[in-house]
Amino acid sequence: MSWVGRDEAVVWHGFTQMSCFAENAPVIVERAEGRELIDVEGRRYLDAISSLWVNTLGHRVPELDRALREQLERVAHSTLLGNGNRAAIELAEALAPRVPVEDPHFLFASDGAAAVEQALKIAFQFWANQGVRGRTTYLALGQAYHGDTVGSISLGAGGFGTDVFDPLRFPVRRSPGYDDPSWADTAVSLIEEHAPELAAVVLEPLVQGAAGILVTDPESVRRVAQACHRADVLLIVDEVATGFGRTGSLFASEQCGVRADLACMGKGITGGYLPLSATAASPRVYEAFLGPDLGERTFYHGHSYSGNALACAVARRHLELLDEWDVIAGVRERAALLAELLRERIAVLPAVREVRQRGLMVGVELAPPEDGLRWGRRTCAAAVDRGVLLRPLGDVVVLMPILTTTPGELHRIVDVLAEAIDVTCEG
Repeated sequence: MSWVGRDEAVVWHGFTQMSCFAENAPVIVERAEGRELIDVEGRRYLDAISSLWVNTLGHRVPELDRALREQLERVAHSTLLGNGNRAAIELAEALAPRVPVEDPHFLFASDGAAAVEQALKIAFQFWANQGVRGRTTYLALGQAYHGDTVGSISLGAGGFGTDVFDPLRFPVRRSPGYDDPSWADTAVSLIEEHAPELAAVVLEPLVQGAAGILVTDPESVRRVAQACHRADVLLIVDEVATGFGRTGSLFASEQCGVRADLACMGKGITGGYLPLSATAASPRVYEAFLGPDLGERTFYHGHSYSGNALACAVARRHLELLDEWDVIAGVRERAALLAELLRERIAVLPAVREVRQRGLMVGVELAPPEDGLRWGRRTCAAAVDRGVLLRPLGDVVVLMPILTTTPGELHRIVDVLAEAIDVTCEG
């Protein structure tokens, strides 16, 4: 039986219609080198989506491999519920001065949706712990996507097949997304009008990733953050996708001059090595949970693998490498080159409606002549045939190069994308 057949027989893939899995020619990865994935047949693919936005420095980075092996010689995992481990402490100490939250405490989890779910519960209980009644809802944006747990899909604006779960979703206040030029004006008005009922405002700073890389400007994000401060509404920034260098700064909030009450991070935190996420809380938030042992102020929430030592050790070394290699400066240089290539080769194509970019986060929106042509999927399939791994979000083709991608590889990505779009139009 083929590897695809063996996969299909036992694995259920997320966000995938399994009846079509095999016919969509999935890549079955066996190993990797640098910025390339290698399938079971030995074919190579340039990883131009950073393995779903998580990989930052490349695959099989010797320094990260070494950090993992060194931690294995100490301990792989011990519980963080009521006890601690050295790796988690050292990671939290390294992250504390870097995250967009003042003097943070970190609650660890395993993925971005869990980090968002933690933030929602923390914001809700923050007010309850102080005897404040009525602060029980959230303001989120149109086009928002914050993960696929019940709380995070409630924040989300629908789509991605989540409509079936509407009976489980709790209602939120909804402001327009970044595709609306007046989104910030509306958000500020809603914050001012509904402050007494809002536990928190939740947004992705600068880029709504899963919406197709919708972008906004730093000043608009800052205005909304300032409105939260004036109205005494907590601000939660979802930096799961935008964190760890993707936008040209370690966190997108830096470009906005925003310090949040709660920040969620994941994806790139370990460089794409191991599942890890974190929710960072400001002193004001954290101190609202302090009280007697076993008391009602306690945050009764935690995960079995929270603060996994292997993941934390790799994440700390990854943070060091971002500095040692001056990765963020390299991202800004690569982003400028990529913008130039996209402007010259992609934006001019008749089949392209719009190119949206912030740092190394890019969405190329195609303009099919009618619905149902699956141009996004077909374009990505044509790119895979040419050895470049891309991913569609409907008719938006997402480019998310690994942060250390070379100028030559950026040329290759754009050249292949142009060819793939031509093939789709001919087809």
